[in-house]
Amino acid sequence: MEGVRRWWQELAGLVLPAECAGCGRDRTALCPQCRGALHGNPPRRVRPTPEPAGLPAVHAAAPYADEVRAVLLAHKERGGLGLAGVLGVALAGAVGVGLGEAGEGEGPPSPPLSSPPPPLLLVPLPSAPATTRARGHDPARRIALAAAGELRRAGVRARVAPVLRQRRAVADQAGLNARERQDNLVGALAVVPGGGRLLCGGPVVLVDDLMTTGASLAEAARAVRAATAAEPAVVRAALGVTGVPGGEGAPGAARDTGAEGVLEGGRDVSAVYAGAGREGRGVRRSGTREGGGGVRRGGDVLCAAVVAASPDSFGINRN
Repeated sequence: MEGVRRWWQELAGLVLPAECAGCGRDRTALCPQCRGALHGNPPRRVRPTPEPAGLPAVHAAAPYADEVRAVLLAHKERGGLGLAGVLGVALAGAVGVGLGEAGEGEGPPSPPLSSPPPPLLLVPLPSAPATTRARGHDPARRIALAAAGELRRAGVRARVAPVLRQRRAVADQAGLNARERQDNLVGALAVVPGGGRLLCGGPVVLVDDLMTTGASLAEAARAVRAATAAEPAVVRAALGVTGVPGGEGAPGAARDTGAEGVLEGGRDVSAVYAGAGREGRGVRRSGTREGGGGVRRGGDVLCAAVVAASPDSFGINRN
């Protein structure tokens, strides 16, 4: 019954929108002005201050303010499930720009032409189980699925690998400063048993709907690096892993479901998000980069991408 209720809620939001999620304009799910605030500018590199150790390069589609903030909150907290499509388009754009920048650096050789490039793995940051139950959905995971569909339509072999789980309860992050958030999240995430081998099978991009201090993304990167570094060397070599930056000892095993069946995106999920257009987000085709060469092989956290980030983080340029 709960599944039917959520399905009907999503269908009603797509077919009979009551008001714009961004500004409240009548009879439209997202008006052109609010869509422009979300999709109208190229994704940019963002850096929080202070920047937590281990944070990969993060790209965001838009500042977390005004209409964008309202749209994200409508999807996350108010059951606007039909907004996952437009948010996924924005996230896919941020992923594409991040991959483009990561691909321009020096890296290991491309696989032979007879061997297809490994799939790009989008790893969403998890919500707490109680929060997911209260909301009735996991926002980052839904947006990641929509982004993967958008990337596949652009020719990128992308899949969602929701392998991160919370190992322990964490305090509510609201009201905590950057240092307190980092302390609150230390060791809080782990990769499910078997997930490390899965993550060795393709380049990894961490994804979320929002970045404020970067503490959650830094902790997720630590957990992914630890899990892939813990895989036997022969496994990593067979899957093309040439090194795991920041590798460390494996965390304690998460007491959760294993990785079997956790890889999503093998089927086309675009029908669920049929309203999402490509919008010229600049996504490059899988395995290519300027100057030749391919995307780096599995086990490497290439970058992170979010729909929105705090406005202050857009103004910092340390390149």
